[in-house]
Amino acid sequence: MDESCTVNKTVKYLTKKWTLLIILELYKGPDHTRRFSELRDSLSEITQKILSERLKELEDEGVITKHVDASTFPVRSEYTLTKSGLELVDVIRGIKMWALKWKIDNIPCGKQDCSKCVL
Repeated sequence: MDESCTVNKTVKYLTKKWTLLIILELYKGPDHTRRFSELRDSLSEITQKILSERLKELEDEGVITKHVDASTFPVRSEYTLTKSGLELVDVIRGIKMWALKWKIDNIPCGKQDCSKCVL
């Protein structure tokens, strides 16, 4: 596949480990926003380094925005899904529905609303 192909480029960053789960965790947050520490706690097996890398990649792609509150100590970083990120959640939901219909037998995951899922 051509390196410049849109699908190829998109798949390269979306299929990195943790990326889609980070997006879903942000979707679950109030106003689709979570602090770094909340993401780290909800994705208990992710390392701080990988979480930082994935968040930076998603920010660079315009999927999330970062807000830093330096008025507190320690400094608080919050991440919010952009419109692009929210549309990506719809794509993830579509993949989930396909998997439930055709490939994955997962009765507890039959919920339509991923914001209420407990991963």
